[in-house]
Amino acid sequence: MPEVKLINIGKTYEGGMQAVKDISLTIKDKEFLVLVGPSGCGKSTTLRMVAGLEEITTGDLFIENEKVNDLDPSQRHIAMVFQNYALYPHMTAYQNMAFGLKIKKVPKAEIHKQVMKAAEILNIEDILQKKPGKMSGGQRQRIAIGRAIVRRPKVFLFDEPLSNLDAKLRGQMRIELAKLHKKLDATIIYVTHDQVEAMTLGDRIVVMNQGEIMQNATPMDLYLNPNNKFVAEFIGTPKMNFIKGEILKIDGELFFKNNHFLFNISKVNNQQLENHIGKEVDLGIRAEDIYAEVGNLENYGKVHAQIVAIELLGNEKLIYSELEEHQLVAKFSAEQEVQIHTTIDFYFNLNKTYFFEKENGKRIN
Repeated sequence: MPEVKLINIGKTYEGGMQAVKDISLTIKDKEFLVLVGPSGCGKSTTLRMVAGLEEITTGDLFIENEKVNDLDPSQRHIAMVFQNYALYPHMTAYQNMAFGLKIKKVPKAEIHKQVMKAAEILNIEDILQKKPGKMSGGQRQRIAIGRAIVRRPKVFLFDEPLSNLDAKLRGQMRIELAKLHKKLDATIIYVTHDQVEAMTLGDRIVVMNQGEIMQNATPMDLYLNPNNKFVAEFIGTPKMNFIKGEILKIDGELFFKNNHFLFNISKVNNQQLENHIGKEVDLGIRAEDIYAEVGNLENYGKVHAQIVAIELLGNEKLIYSELEEHQLVAKFSAEQEVQIHTTIDFYFNLNKTYFFEKENGKRIN
């Protein structure tokens, strides 16, 4: 499987609307790369430019060191799996999978060999004679993937392939896709708006917003080291908490001041905070780093807030509270006894806090 290189790729539609803005990206051989972001961020447009379904306005696209800007989709040696499966309703599963090879006039014996090999990989031998109308959503998606496999492409492209499935089936198919990647040793570019899907499947994730790349990193690096407030908020469930405040220096020590509290952040390992004294910033902290008790925390800040909602999640629960315009979400164990509409102390692990510039959302590193 080859590398795919996007060099200063851009897409501008008539009227001047820029869907993709000058992005550069390399997808390595056999890598599972996920493009993730909110609706309208440019991720599907980027995928369609790789596929040849959208014309590239600016920049160059290379597949296996060959420039493919002007090549038809059929000449790019790619296979695409769509959100709506795109199966022929009057054909059986076998016929759908074989169709692409048939129009290329591949010998029948070879077609049969490739279809049966793909069916074995996907465990769908027993539904090959069914038509799409008689299949479940998961079965239809497997047929669509099988149709891509039989073509033996250089690159697999997936455009939100699980979004039409229910939650349980999405979870099962995520596992199947991860296993399939290992079996095929394939180069895969995968588009989704679901950050859980991205974190589960991707060797590397590219977070996009408004046609630009916000960050390009491994799943855990995105989670632990977001470059900016957008990535910090988008990656992780529940979303990261953000609190507006100001950096102050009092008697030689640094503090984060809000209308409700004053945190001593002198022990926070962040040398750049000195450059933001007197400035407004956003403090970010994840739900799992907020506690109901001090415990073994040595560097902590305390917030007094009322619980407004509790969401039970089996072995843990999400605790929602409010501080004027701020909503705080904490993640406690299920055994932790708390009651709705009571006011309690929340303890922030200050060693796990993030700080972001107010003007542009960049992380203060």
